[in-house]
Amino acid sequence: MADPRRWCTASLIALLFAPPLLAAAPAQEQPPVQTRTVNDGQLILQDVPELSAELAASLNRYQNVRSASFADWTGDSRSMYVLTRFGQVQQLHRVDMPGGARHQLTFTDEPVRNVSRQPGGDLLVFSMDAGGNEFSQVYLMDPATGSYRMLTDGRSRNTTVRWSEDGQRIAWQSTRRNGRSNDVWIMQVADPASARVALESPDGSLWGPVEFSPDGGSLLVQQYVSVTDSRIHLLDLDSGESQRVLGSSERPAANRAGGFDHAGNGLFYITDRDAEFSRLAYRTLEPGATEQIVTGDISWDVNGFQLSPDGTRAAFTVNEDGFGQLYLLDPGSLRYRKAPDMPAGLVSSIEFSPDSRRLAVVLNSPQTPSDSYVLDLGEGPLDSGKLVRWTYSEVGGLDTSRFAVPELIRYPTFDRDGDRPREVPAFVYRPQGEGPFPVIISIHGGPESQYRPSFRTSVQQWIDLLGAAVIAPNVRGSRGYGRSYVSLDNGILREDSVRDIGALLDWIQTQDDLDADRVAVIGGSYGGYMVLASAVHYSDRLKAAVDVVGISSFVTFLENTQDYRRDLRRAEYGDERIPEMREHLEKISPLNNVEKIKVPLMVVQGQNDPRVPVSEAEQIVKAVRSQGHEVWYINALNEGHGFRRKENREVYGQARIEFFRRYLLPTSPE
Repeated sequence: MADPRRWCTASLIALLFAPPLLAAAPAQEQPPVQTRTVNDGQLILQDVPELSAELAASLNRYQNVRSASFADWTGDSRSMYVLTRFGQVQQLHRVDMPGGARHQLTFTDEPVRNVSRQPGGDLLVFSMDAGGNEFSQVYLMDPATGSYRMLTDGRSRNTTVRWSEDGQRIAWQSTRRNGRSNDVWIMQVADPASARVALESPDGSLWGPVEFSPDGGSLLVQQYVSVTDSRIHLLDLDSGESQRVLGSSERPAANRAGGFDHAGNGLFYITDRDAEFSRLAYRTLEPGATEQIVTGDISWDVNGFQLSPDGTRAAFTVNEDGFGQLYLLDPGSLRYRKAPDMPAGLVSSIEFSPDSRRLAVVLNSPQTPSDSYVLDLGEGPLDSGKLVRWTYSEVGGLDTSRFAVPELIRYPTFDRDGDRPREVPAFVYRPQGEGPFPVIISIHGGPESQYRPSFRTSVQQWIDLLGAAVIAPNVRGSRGYGRSYVSLDNGILREDSVRDIGALLDWIQTQDDLDADRVAVIGGSYGGYMVLASAVHYSDRLKAAVDVVGISSFVTFLENTQDYRRDLRRAEYGDERIPEMREHLEKISPLNNVEKIKVPLMVVQGQNDPRVPVSEAEQIVKAVRSQGHEVWYINALNEGHGFRRKENREVYGQARIEFFRRYLLPTSPE
């Protein structure tokens, strides 16, 4: 596969000036596009004005905030590995004590991800791609020397690495066989030539390893079809035969494997079968075994599970209306309790130490970035001691205690939920003062993602530097609110989620402290589609729109997204090969309604994006310009689905503030 970073700037600019792929009306004569490059030619700016030094200085502190996410424990349970950034991209570090120094172990040009330590040993595996193309390779590293070598083929996409319990083998998901199928592979780490396909994907769904059985003879495998249909299989590594343990096309449900019990006789898993929310459950692997629902009295999604190495303890996390909760579980009795004295916020990356005496967690809140903590555990499986903070990430000298904390509200939308009006949950950040404040609506991607109240310097920038209120709605199709809610935007119902934005605009009009005449929308990926669709339907109610790696045409998106994910997206958006669905997708695509977009637009894209290809940005930019409307376009040649490099994020952040200052803040048409 050719390295996408070898595109030269001149060739890219020539492509940008090619004739539009589609124009809804005859092209109008436009002034020439003003193009320049920054960051050693890697970031192309079109019609973006010069950004002042004063603007850069005002954002400097916000753009130097860091985080430190737990990656794994060292084998002796005394130290931890974390991922944090001190240069342009995140790297692997070791921390030896609470508040201790971060000792950097990797020094690569690309972000290091997905670190996992060898059971019973010290070697590490990690993944890294090139320029954001997401074709990750797996590397084996000796942390004592810092040396590492590639284990995979250097061409395919490789993810979800799992170690065998003896530390001799890894299993992972790869497209190596044909570049399209998501198969399960297995390898002796001492001999990369031993890599072989353990399970061939028979369809376009995602197949990936979860856990080796304790005896190493079997592999738990997860199959993902869609957000509401996932299945669990058990693969015999000697015979190559697999059996489906949970899930089916006849009775679809979201079933997610948590792992084997300590003896390997049973399985912990998370399922929403026969329920609105995902619940933790357990069953033995015997044929016809009875399912035991563990969290039947929790009416929210369980979204994470870990069993301790000695099998005596377990922990799980729950998403309660967007906020995170940590629970401790006794695997023997299946009794559980909420971990005491946990700060409000989000909880992730739970991992027991090798000696099973401590539990690492990552905590995040609207006023604190992600940092790694350790919960000391008591004698019994439900006993816990003190929560100790291990990392203290820099916040650029900002007083984050002054950061706005969102209010969770629910606003009525256009339809009904049974016998009552349907309501859409949203998080509202308000500046200090009386207002009325301009409003920025931030729309998440996915489409089945969920906006959760985490630490976001961009939101605080908009509040502090623009005096804007920020509203983050979880429109229909968002996860976290039940199986029915996440399915309300599927297929032919796609634009109902856009109508939820219209209902939010109606709600804003009812708020005395919000200025309904000054509203902007911003979103990435599917959220970028929502931005463009909102501009199609509500240009007369908006002042500005920012589309980040967004879908402009569902048909061209489905035809051009990478092969390995095309069928997965068809399950969500519809199959463009079916004439009736193709007609519907063409009808609702912003590219085919470009004449209705009359609001200033900023489009942000990564050249190497494998999910939403760069052509989606190029065609909407050309089409909107052909209508005589202004578009600021930012394209990074060394990025993919979003910007990961600090120098690119800085320029984009500055341009975004300037864009809002020019088009959102003024109170008069001039």
